[in-house]
Amino acid sequence: MALEMTSAPDITASLDPMQRVDAYEEWQRSEGVPLVTGFYIGDLNTLQLGPWQRKGGSGAIVNLEGTGGVNDMHVVELGPGRSSEPEHHIYEAMIYVLSGRGATQVWYDENRKVSFEWGPGSLFAIPINAHYRVFNGSGVQPARYVAVTNAPTIISLFHNSGFVFDNPYRFEDRFSGADDYFTNEGTLHRGRTLETNFIADVHTVQLHDWKARGGGGTNVMIELAQNSMGAHVSQFRPGTYKKAHRHGPGAHVIILDGQGFSLLWREGDADWMKCDWRPGAVVVPPENWFHEHFNSGANPARYLALRFTGRHYKQRGAYQGGEADVSVKEGGAQIEYEDEDPRIHAMFEDELAAHGAECRMKGLVPWCKSRL
Repeated sequence: MALEMTSAPDITASLDPMQRVDAYEEWQRSEGVPLVTGFYIGDLNTLQLGPWQRKGGSGAIVNLEGTGGVNDMHVVELGPGRSSEPEHHIYEAMIYVLSGRGATQVWYDENRKVSFEWGPGSLFAIPINAHYRVFNGSGVQPARYVAVTNAPTIISLFHNSGFVFDNPYRFEDRFSGADDYFTNEGTLHRGRTLETNFIADVHTVQLHDWKARGGGGTNVMIELAQNSMGAHVSQFRPGTYKKAHRHGPGAHVIILDGQGFSLLWREGDADWMKCDWRPGAVVVPPENWFHEHFNSGANPARYLALRFTGRHYKQRGAYQGGEADVSVKEGGAQIEYEDEDPRIHAMFEDELAAHGAECRMKGLVPWCKSRL
């Protein structure tokens, strides 16, 4: 049987290159709010905001260098007695309350809304694509919160605002509308992992020993709302610092308590980027950069990390740089104290002296001269 030959379809020739579109960047501009960049922010509580119609208050979108473009941070403030506009979206959002008290409503079904109250230090996640509304419970004081989201990844992937912000699909495997969704205690799994949907105050949440990371450290890993993203809270003692380590992009490290600094550097660099911090600061270490956190004050230092990846659901293409608390000499992602640059400890000693604090690294760092 003879095959029939058909002519190729006409192809329109163009001398112009194909346009490269950044859908997320276009969305950011369309929101009309301040855009904040850099490596870290000194204080989220005083960050300058602008009117944000979508949120019903004021806000800013934060894209720090260490995100690698995979996630972002929305800083939102609601005035006294104000509430946000109802919204829903198919990107995930983890919310940490900086200041103020209020309540949030969440629903798929307009006739079955789940409500819960929050205050300073509260942490929760909005179930994906659920409608929600945030209420400031004070008639006098503003309420300010931050939301770390994977909007950059989702908006760039689908590049269709209708699909992202007006999608009717209900993820009932993540949120069934149960009345106790935000009030049940959750489950603590082996490996310091707490699976929950709401933490009343991350400043006081119970932590567990994480000796491998150093600094007399304690920690809890947090899985919220069946998200792909994850979080953790860590604390270390006065006069100590944690071991240098590296991981993938997008870990927003928000300082909760204490005084100190972080160092960031690429492997092989002779110099480090120093980020001084206090409560309210946020730093995002870039992908595969080593970083180290130092407590140069007189009180324990605690931070909240809101990350692009969680522990429950594996994400393809995510950083595979080795186990978090295993030495780089053994294929892991951590630098042991005896292998770090001695100049790092000397810098730490200088910072302690400047703040009238004592070093407590004796027996941990070979060149430490401390008496404690």
